[in-house]
Amino acid sequence: MALVVVTAGVWFGYQRLTAPSCSGALPLVVSATPEIAPAVQAAADRWRADSGAVGDTCVAVEVTASDPVDVAAVVAGQHGVALAGVGQASGTAIAPDVWVPDSSTWLLRLSSLAPGFTPANNESVARSPVVVAMPEPVATNLGWPDQQLTWTDLLQQITTGTELRTGIVEPTRDAAGLSGLLALGEAAGEAGANAQQATTAALRALATGRSALREDLIARFPRSADPASVASALGAAALSEEDVIEYNAAQPPIALAALYLEPAPMSLDYPYAVLPGADPAKAAAAAGFYSVLTGAGFRERLGDQGLRAPDGTWGAGFSAPQGAPSPAGTAPATVTPDSGGTAAGGLDPVVIDRTLATWTSVTLPAQMLAVIDVSGSMLEPVPTADNVTRADLTREAARRGLGLFDDSWALGLWIFSTELDGEQDWRELVPISPLSSRRAELEASLSEVVPKRNGNTGLYDTTLAAYLAVQDEWAAGRVNSVVIFTDGRNEDDSGLTQDELLAELAEAADPQRPIQVIYVGIGDGVSQEELESITNTTGGGVFVTEDPANIGDILLKAIALRPTTVR
Repeated sequence: MALVVVTAGVWFGYQRLTAPSCSGALPLVVSATPEIAPAVQAAADRWRADSGAVGDTCVAVEVTASDPVDVAAVVAGQHGVALAGVGQASGTAIAPDVWVPDSSTWLLRLSSLAPGFTPANNESVARSPVVVAMPEPVATNLGWPDQQLTWTDLLQQITTGTELRTGIVEPTRDAAGLSGLLALGEAAGEAGANAQQATTAALRALATGRSALREDLIARFPRSADPASVASALGAAALSEEDVIEYNAAQPPIALAALYLEPAPMSLDYPYAVLPGADPAKAAAAAGFYSVLTGAGFRERLGDQGLRAPDGTWGAGFSAPQGAPSPAGTAPATVTPDSGGTAAGGLDPVVIDRTLATWTSVTLPAQMLAVIDVSGSMLEPVPTADNVTRADLTREAARRGLGLFDDSWALGLWIFSTELDGEQDWRELVPISPLSSRRAELEASLSEVVPKRNGNTGLYDTTLAAYLAVQDEWAAGRVNSVVIFTDGRNEDDSGLTQDELLAELAEAADPQRPIQVIYVGIGDGVSQEELESITNTTGGGVFVTEDPANIGDILLKAIALRPTTVR
């Protein structure tokens, strides 16, 4: 009897000592990119076993493996913005309390568009350098592993050679693809007067081998050691180091080499972002869980997943590719758009925006009618651009844009003011035609974009006429759009009213033949609200810069606006 009593007492004491010191369950939803999700889940399990709590309340961490593009779409929708190439969120996607995407560039792109998106913490919890993945025989032919290659070397191979088959995951939807694209763009930018030509050539070469999904791209690497198979398969792609480690772990017939090109492109840095709107209890829970992800145990879990610690070094279980440096990768990123203009790898967020816009405009075939304002106000000089006129800047932006489009595009050009062609506010300079046959004519016609002194802005009549013209020429399988450059608001009292224009557009709109109406507003005389009332009816967008000197970047953003599907 005494033994039973003692045993029962010991068991009761043990139960009291090992019982959780918290009660209840405070849910904390964490969305993590798939490659890091297992390590995050293991850390959450360990924290729960150790009675992770906020005060006296237990924290129940729910980890979901979510592609960053899906979470980005949800967050963008919540803030009423659209990320280029991302599209609408799926019905099953949700906004978490904590988001661990693969790159801070997602946070940067969102925060630069939506001022209300101000995630907290944002510190890196892992790292994976972006490398150029090549089948080992291909890499050996380029001097690997003995020779240190640069992005300029790769650019030359892409733009002047014919043997290297390159590919990329759609960079508007993939952070590693974006990192590689930015690095190539920087190398092309060093080509001086030939920078735009080099950039366009590189983008077009990459576009021939692009994939919407990383898995699809990786599947195109050679599956046989036969030389003919190697020559016809994918030869180079910007991927993460983790992608290469995972691929080689399956022991394929031909392993991939990871080339760490110089200068190092921005790494995947896996930021720990506490999304806006968290109440104090959840914010405290998020802070507590973050401390778990900075411990030595998590570093070892990262190694098992082929990931490095935030400082670029690795722990046990990490299978380093041949020639992998340690530490490796770029400095941690900042996601504050007003923090001096830096992003992951020390990049300007404007550069990210411009690069993605250029990529979209170069790689997606389209049919576009460009309509340029030639009212008298376009003669106004621009102090920030050596006092050249607004019309001069617009012509130059159009000329540069024309250089980006390949012969798969179809393009037309109008000008407009008031009573430009009799009582008609617009005049056609070049009808919508394939660039393959009328590029020279379009370039020459830009010299006819000359403002009409004392001319007003016949915006509404011109918008309707341009919309109907594109509708008549509508082409399946392309993005069909009207791009209207203007520095003012409608000033044609004898033409359509705003209500009449909206009614006409609503009646003409055909969901089976969508047309994007895009306004590029120049200067402080533009009414964004007026223009948005039109694009809300037709689809499209409004891009306004008060400083006309920035029209080049604004034009790229406008052209990059694409529907999520092309009919």
